[in-house]
Amino acid sequence: MKIYVLFLSLLFVTLNAFAVPPSPLPDGHPLAGTWTFTLPNSECSETYHLRMDGTGFVTSGEEIGESIFEISENPSENGFYKWVDIISKDNGKKDCMGGLMEIGHKATSYVLLHTSGEMILVCQDESLNACFGPLKRVHGNRS
Repeated sequence: MKIYVLFLSLLFVTLNAFAVPPSPLPDGHPLAGTWTFTLPNSECSETYHLRMDGTGFVTSGEEIGESIFEISENPSENGFYKWVDIISKDNGKKDCMGGLMEIGHKATSYVLLHTSGEMILVCQDESLNACFGPLKRVHGNRS
């Protein structure tokens, strides 16, 4: 019985991930495109493709995943864009930090765009207390 309940729970989470439609980004949104980050003292890189249609593609270590996301149209008073991301597909392999992502996982981050438009920091809240980056823009791939 426990396995059946677990199966139904996983099915519900998976279906829920696909029930949320992507939110297209407005034309010219500064976060659309491809961003990459290499972990310090490592050769492991993460690459995020933020498409205009509100879907994303990420590679991190051995992980390959897709998501649907919503990013605020404008930054807050503090200069951060709110980014809500839900994993819709994943190959089940480890990312650069050794973690595994689950389909349906929802994460909210806050993104600070450098004045050059060429770098971003991704933070846990609207402060610089817990961030990673900088991620650098990859040119020629603005989706």
